[in-house]
Amino acid sequence: MSPAFQIEIRQAGPEDAAAIAVVLHESFVEYKVLYTEAAFVATTPSADRVVTRMIEGPVWIAVREAVIMGTVAAVTKGAEVYIRGMGVVPAARGSGTGSRLLRQVETWAISEESSRLLLSTTPFLHSAIRLYEKFGFQRTDRGPHDLFGTPLFTMEKTISSQRKAAAGEGLCRHSE
Repeated sequence: MSPAFQIEIRQAGPEDAAAIAVVLHESFVEYKVLYTEAAFVATTPSADRVVTRMIEGPVWIAVREAVIMGTVAAVTKGAEVYIRGMGVVPAARGSGTGSRLLRQVETWAISEESSRLLLSTTPFLHSAIRLYEKFGFQRTDRGPHDLFGTPLFTMEKTISSQRKAAAGEGLCRHSE
């Protein structure tokens, strides 16, 4: 597997929406039986819904050799940034792609002067949960607690002043 440094993280545009929809489907299809039908549809949005998300907030993609390997979206909710639509195709898991995408969101959140990152996940996405915990996220009691009947829990990460200062010094970059 190619190292993460060969992966470019860039902001997605509407021309990427169809490929992002495919990436999200590929990222979650192995778990489809654990979702309700409505929750799986919400987790794997159509290209049109991906374009709508791009209007609501930035969407980034991880690209290796012109192929999208992962994606993540963010939306600002007050002083918090909610991470959504994060997926990494099975072939790229373990390559550092997920970490790179999370760092991109955090760098952006810092530039937006946000104080906290939030995300919701399902309890059966064990590898993703380990990644989030490694990245400093902790489980909270905040909702939502389900997505169309599929269990969820929320995780959060406080963005420290130290990280904000580091980002201001250019230690966190848009694309590595």
